[in-house]
Amino acid sequence: MTKNKMRQIHLSAFLIAGHVAHSHALWRHPQTELGFFQPEIYQNTAQILEQGKFDLVFFADRLAISDGYGQNLEVGLHYGDQDAARLDPIPVLAMMAASTQYIGLGATRSTTYYHPYQVARTFASLDHLTRGRVAWNVVTSVNNAEAQNFGLEEHLEHDQRYDRADEFMEVAFKLWDSWQEGAILLDRENGIFADPSKVNYIHHQGQWFKSRGPLNVPRSPQGHPVIIQAGSSGRGKEFAARWAEVVFTIQPNLARAKDAYTELKSRMAEYGRAPEDCKILTAVMPFVGETEAIALTKQSLHNELVHPLVGLSTLSNHTNYDFSQHALDEPVEKLEIPGMRGMFDLVLKLSQEEGLTLRDIGKLYGASVLVPQIVGTPTQVADQLEMMFQAQACDGFVISPAYLPGAFEEFVKFVVPELQRRGIFRTEYTGKTLREHFGLKYPENTFAKLSR
Repeated sequence: MTKNKMRQIHLSAFLIAGHVAHSHALWRHPQTELGFFQPEIYQNTAQILEQGKFDLVFFADRLAISDGYGQNLEVGLHYGDQDAARLDPIPVLAMMAASTQYIGLGATRSTTYYHPYQVARTFASLDHLTRGRVAWNVVTSVNNAEAQNFGLEEHLEHDQRYDRADEFMEVAFKLWDSWQEGAILLDRENGIFADPSKVNYIHHQGQWFKSRGPLNVPRSPQGHPVIIQAGSSGRGKEFAARWAEVVFTIQPNLARAKDAYTELKSRMAEYGRAPEDCKILTAVMPFVGETEAIALTKQSLHNELVHPLVGLSTLSNHTNYDFSQHALDEPVEKLEIPGMRGMFDLVLKLSQEEGLTLRDIGKLYGASVLVPQIVGTPTQVADQLEMMFQAQACDGFVISPAYLPGAFEEFVKFVVPELQRRGIFRTEYTGKTLREHFGLKYPENTFAKLSR
């Protein structure tokens, strides 16, 4: 076997606990089951994905109804942008965990508006209760609306957010390591609950955080949750190279995906990490049909449901910049963006290279937040995925739905068997934890290492 044939595709599903995902047409689509605030839709979706042997389903999140476009709520709520309404994903994960056995479960938490102790405790608890299936999608948050909900006037400056996030991760990792292996004894006969010599204060005092520790949750099955990250700016990539075990990326074409893949894997060496210590998953939105014509019709139906302003509203929220100040029928110009710079750089390149106006960008952004749409029969879709995978453009894919739960059902029923037939995707789960699904090593405990 060649090295490429030995590699296996990893699959994650992308969701938001609300009415849209990357697709802003999702809630309007005739095949979507409405009920975004009920547990059944999430439990059913998790079961479908587990039938398809997905590694993971994870939830993006934000902490505000954003008013970036026009500096009011009107457009975002009227059209239902990405921030109009969403549930806290943590309790959603608990509901999904109760109805599944193997699939990994990820949720977003911000390093800007939480404290490391709170986040470390939440994810350690979930990792215990899911028997080692939890991931944390680390974000630094993106806009002023979130800041104002937490008593601040403005969001932290871009690079400063990542400086804070680096220290946040340092504290969280110390807290997860504060209980060594074997600290819990449960010796009933002698009345000994735990070995105090294996539970450690962390005594962290830094620029942003102070925490004594230890965590009051013992070391969890995975040591710490799998760390997901999606930063696409230069500073975001540096953060990912240091901390991420799974990177979620949006790339418009094969060439950019290959460049991004090579760059991040190379950066990891600066932190003493091997390329296999992080899996890079690129997002796609599949439209699968019995024929290519049927699949194209599905794509067209979906995209026609998107209003340009809903995309521009979400783009304003992502970039923390009000695009209502610019003419809809003019090209996008270079701007100083305080929010998601990587996403704006992609918008700018598309506008320059394809001559797209702001209205065009709004339509594209609303259709998929620039996630590439792949269209065709199950064989054609599998061909496209395999081509990208074998070209070393990714380690797998984040599947983003155009409608729910049907888009996942179709992918699991028709595309997954084709990938399995080709020998590039698992036919059964071979491990129980999310780390085992991804082939990630169990993290060494730093306090145990120091005590040796």
